[in-house]
Amino acid sequence: MHPGRLLGIAVLGGMFIGIGTILAVIVAGGCTGLAVSNPGLVKFIFGALFPLGFIAVTLTGADLFTSNCALGASAVLRGELGVGEMLRFWGISYFGNFIGAVGAAYFLVYLTHLITPGDPATAYLIGIAQGKTSHPFMMTFMKGVLANVLVCVATMQGYSAKDTFGRVLGIWFPVMAFVTLGMEHSIANMFIIPAAMLGGLDVSWGHFIVSNLIPATLGNIVGGALVIGLPYTLIYGEQNAPRFGRQRRVTDADKEQCGVPDTMK
Repeated sequence: MHPGRLLGIAVLGGMFIGIGTILAVIVAGGCTGLAVSNPGLVKFIFGALFPLGFIAVTLTGADLFTSNCALGASAVLRGELGVGEMLRFWGISYFGNFIGAVGAAYFLVYLTHLITPGDPATAYLIGIAQGKTSHPFMMTFMKGVLANVLVCVATMQGYSAKDTFGRVLGIWFPVMAFVTLGMEHSIANMFIIPAAMLGGLDVSWGHFIVSNLIPATLGNIVGGALVIGLPYTLIYGEQNAPRFGRQRRVTDADKEQCGVPDTMK
């Protein structure tokens, strides 16, 4: 796959995450009375609806940086990708997800007036974003680690299922868990915080990047690559390692995603 095509499916991946997020925000944010009487249930409602985007990414073949953290690390350990190739693969995926998530915040939310000042869902979204941009660096980092551990488990479970219903269930439970627990997913945050900024949140792009996006991304890399990708590959070996993506092994097609010349395959 040409890097441009990888970028395209990564943009779609970011967009799908944004769509799932705004669905969860509108429904959970509208439960204003329930938020007072049973805030835990509102968190669960948000977490239960959020996985729509992850399910769409997996079932449609879109691309998500966070699950690629495990796939890339496993491929490097097996000698199928160099570190530089993996970083390029990650970089294209991350950039595409960023475009898709921020684009979804503007075109699919702001321009459609799903986020408007004074709306309960907007206040709910802003509250989430305020919390995410006010945590200490290490707290966000550790929440990022746990988030991507669960995301990569969801990916593995989704690809291990034999039918669509099984894939949906395999993805839904871990993703629901990390969202309900309030963990940090860098790609979801690329949608949540810019959308909240469009809705009136007084936070600069610089503050968003430094206080949330950087520590969340680093935590996602550690959770996916070091906690899931490397251990499972070491434990199960090259042939029997669980699937982290659409294939068990990195093929020439995967190397083309990283822009690897034919002479390096």
